[in-house]
Amino acid sequence: MQDGTSIGILVAFLAGLLSFLSPCVLPLVPSYVSFVTGLGLEELEQGGGEVKRVTLVHSLLFVAGFTLIFLLMGASATYVGQLLRVYQDAIARIGGVVIILFGVLLLGVIPIPALSREKRYQFQSKPVGYAGTVAVGVAFGAGWVPCIGPILGAILTLAATRADVAQGVGLLFVYSLGLAVPFVLSAVALTAFLAWFQKFRRYVRYVEWVAGILLILVGLLLVTGKFTVLAGWLIQFTPDFLLEHI
Repeated sequence: MQDGTSIGILVAFLAGLLSFLSPCVLPLVPSYVSFVTGLGLEELEQGGGEVKRVTLVHSLLFVAGFTLIFLLMGASATYVGQLLRVYQDAIARIGGVVIILFGVLLLGVIPIPALSREKRYQFQSKPVGYAGTVAVGVAFGAGWVPCIGPILGAILTLAATRADVAQGVGLLFVYSLGLAVPFVLSAVALTAFLAWFQKFRRYVRYVEWVAGILLILVGLLLVTGKFTVLAGWLIQFTPDFLLEHI
């Protein structure tokens, strides 16, 4: 499935971005930022050099925590896929069907309550220091799984079709970037984020529809064996430095 590198990168990043925009992540961004920094929303909005430095450092450590969780998941999924390499074509097609089902779930055609709520690991107070922020990122990353399950599950299914563990981990790293980059930007510019969110909140429910359609299209490409055909066309638009590491 090496030929699917380019489209895999694109799909993974878009999936991460859509996860960030989902109803169980986007509205809670200010709460996460306040918790990991130990600062109140008023302090965060007022900003200042030191506040922005603290916010940036803790936000980066927080996303490092949930990225670690996703990378471990990606490595596990790809390892299992490697063990069944002889059935790689069948795995790709079965995986396509699974991804289509995830897309249908996001469209709300088959509602599953367990995938509509967030499982949170509650801390009465944040563990002390930078290591504590990483720990919170790990815990919240695991807590997001039930809520962003269909999107994350689709990317893990895609990772299972990769040729080696490095490619699968790379796919989950790109997914994490799609989730992490807007989170960090929102954290360091919280006032602008809150103003934007007031305008965007009416469209949040449509994010899952867009994600659902995206997953269904990717699933259809895998089922029909057209995934690598589209990938061959898209690979010309992928930067060389990404191709060298994915």
